[in-house]
Parts: sequence; C-alpha cells; structure tokens
Amino acid sequence: MPILPEKSPFGKEYIQPLNPPCQEDSKLSPSPYKGEGAGGEVKGLYFLELSAILTLCKKRKSKRAETQSTEIKKGGDTIVEKMFQAGVHYGYSKTRRHPSVSKFIYATKNKGDIIDLEKTSILLDTATEFIKELGSKNKIVLFVGTKPEAKVATKNAAEALNMPYVAERWIGGTLSNFTEIKKRITELENYRKDSALGNLDKYTKKERVVMAKKMEKLSRYYSGLIGLKKAPDAIFIVDAKSEHIAATESRKSGVPVVALMNSDSNIKGIDFPIIGNDSGIPSIKFFTLAIEKAYKDGQNSVTQK
Repeated sequence: MPILPEKSPFGKEYIQPLNPPCQEDSKLSPSPYKGEGAGGEVKGLYFLELSAILTLCKKRKSKRAETQSTEIKKGGDTIVEKMFQAGVHYGYSKTRRHPSVSKFIYATKNKGDIIDLEKTSILLDTATEFIKELGSKNKIVLFVGTKPEAKVATKNAAEALNMPYVAERWIGGTLSNFTEIKKRITELENYRKDSALGNLDKYTKKERVVMAKKMEKLSRYYSGLIGLKKAPDAIFIVDAKSEHIAATESRKSGVPVVALMNSDSNIKGIDFPIIGNDSGIPSIKFFTLAIEKAYKDGQNSVTQK
C-alpha cells in the first residue's frame, strides 16, 4: 500500500483506498469524496490514487478529442473525401515538380507526387469565394479548357451559367487584342443571323460555299465567345501550364485568373491557384462544377436579399 500524504490536493484528509487502484472500467465519480457533507456514510472520503485520477483524466480528454475530431471530420472532411474519390490528389512525377508547388505536396509514392488535399480545399474555398462575389455582381467569367479531358466539362459549366468559353485552341490576342477578336465574333454572329433569316439566298452557290467554309472555321474557334462584348472580369483556366498564353494575356490585361494546376505548374502570377489533378476527367469535372455552383450561389444570394 503506497504511503499517502496527510492532505489531498483538494484540502481533505486521505484514508486508505476502499478499492484497488483504478481498473480499466473505473469512472471518476462526480463527487469523489464520500463523507460528511458529500452524502456518504463512511467518515472521510472515497479515494482514488493520483496516478489513477490522472489516467482517467487523460482517457476522458482523449475521448473528447476523438469526439471533436469525428465531428470535424463529418462537417469538414466531406470535401476532402470527394476530392479523394475524384482523384484530385494525383500529381505528376517528382522530377516534374515545380518548386513553387512543393509546399502543397503531401508525400511522394512510386516516384509520383501526392497532393495535400487539405491545402487544396483551402485554395478552393478562396477561389469559390471570389467567384461568388463575381456571381453576386453578374460579372463575366471566361472558361478556358482546350485539352481533350477538359473540353466537355468546360463547355457544360460555361453553358450552364450562360458564360463565354474556349474549348478549342486559344487564339492569340483574345484578350490582349480583343478589338480584332470582337470583329470576328461579330462576323460570325451576322452570318448566323443572315442564315436564319434566309438572307444568304442573294449570293451565288459558289459564294455560299466559300462563306460556309469560312464560317465553319470561325464557328470552331469563336462560337463559345458569341455574346462577349468586352473583356471578361475573370478567367477560369484548366491547366494553366498548357494554357500559358491565356494566363499571360490575362495578367497583362489585368484580368484575375482562377486556375486548376498540377504539381508541374508555376503558381506565381496566378491570382487564385487551385493545386490538383488537371489531367483526370473526374477531377476536372469536380472543380468546374465547384466553380459553377459558387457562381450560382452568388447570384442566389442577391436574389434572396
């Protein structure tokens, strides 16, 4: 039996423990002392050794921490789990990593980088807040995604918001020389309008064939830009490395850039980078839908007010 001090930390006298030191299933009573004034029949107090009390406190603290962690996971890790399922965490090989992205890499496995999804979720929150603000003001966001994996997702998100998009090759000068680009867009709009009204019948068959070929080419590259009367207020790019011309023109034109970028990209100069897999279709679709939802939320917030 251990030798006990005369006084407890609570200023009460000790007696020898009534039971052996704390078992695994022991619980600290709300009123650990049994004696006069505590409703007990035994004079003195019910004692648990200090080590057992500390053990119980540590167990309770650990359980509380686990409970809080579970609650946080249920509320906050949902987005991380969805990103994991979409394969957002897949980066390129370590040899292709750009130094500016190193802090967003969680680990390297089989020579491939694994992106830290918690940090990506923070970047996504920042970008979506910016897009929400644009949506609340009905600003124009240009969607750009010309790589095969991004074409469909980019086009669908833009059309859902009635926004301009580039799903084919980016035409140099789309932003830096918008005056000339606007002439091409207007030409395409007039051709479609005349075609719908039957105003092309005044031309000969050969002339109509030549015009049709020209308009087919214009339609391929400019159909997504119809309705764009001025430079956009922001641009969303899928894979800023492959769309470096679009990103460069945006910076020079003062247009904010929101970009999905992988581990091989330089995030310097990008206003709202989102580090994630920019080559997988599920990953690209996840982020384009997130941007689309953020813009709609911004619009709805104004409607509710």
